[in-house]
Amino acid sequence: MITQKIDQARGLPGKDYSPEEVKRLKKQNKTNQGSLVKSFVYGGLDGTVTTFAVVAGVAGAELSTAVVLILGVANLIADGISMAFGDYLGTRAENDYIDTKRTGELWKARNAAEQEKKDMIELYIEKGISESDSKTVVGIISQYEKSWVDIMMVEKLGLIESSESPIKNALATFVSFVLFGSIPVLIYAIAKFIPFVATHTFFTACILPGVTLFILGALKVFFTKQSWYRAGTEMLILGGVASAAAYVVGVLLGRLG
Repeated sequence: MITQKIDQARGLPGKDYSPEEVKRLKKQNKTNQGSLVKSFVYGGLDGTVTTFAVVAGVAGAELSTAVVLILGVANLIADGISMAFGDYLGTRAENDYIDTKRTGELWKARNAAEQEKKDMIELYIEKGISESDSKTVVGIISQYEKSWVDIMMVEKLGLIESSESPIKNALATFVSFVLFGSIPVLIYAIAKFIPFVATHTFFTACILPGVTLFILGALKVFFTKQSWYRAGTEMLILGGVASAAAYVVGVLLGRLG
């Protein structure tokens, strides 16, 4: 009944959650698979765009395959490590921030309980719940310290505790960056062994990363509200613009030489 009143106040369809639904929601909150998928997708997108931009720039300057491979691999490893460290530090900082805020809310729950109850009652009243129901909800929830602090974190601070692992996120980013970012470079590496690729190296290096960008962009539907084809097309266009710019710069600089 309490969850129903809160949902209605938020403008959501009122419903009572069954024990099975509660278990499912708890399980979802405890897993960090969604975060790993996000790191994997964005790592792959960055890797593909960044490496192909380097390849396009070198190709525009009409430099040798050896230069493409050297710059491509060097960029792949250096940027992959940089991206991984960035993801690691970002995730750790977010977790530390949430932990700090939770410690503060826990202290308030233990040392300023009455004021916290008053604040939460006022918050629920602002959401459209009657004063009597707000007092009932707060009176019940405040009896359970962990749940009380969890709710204050969400309702007052807009924070949800995360079980994200900085190391796992960093590894997912690095692996994805190197895996997908290596595609443009590998095309030049295998050109010596496949006649068609040797004849149409840059064309092949444009098509395969383009397909990769579209697929990875489409996978963003798992954590965005975009349609898959719109997200895929958007990433394809953005990657194409970045690569085209790098190619034009390569052409211009190549003429200076």
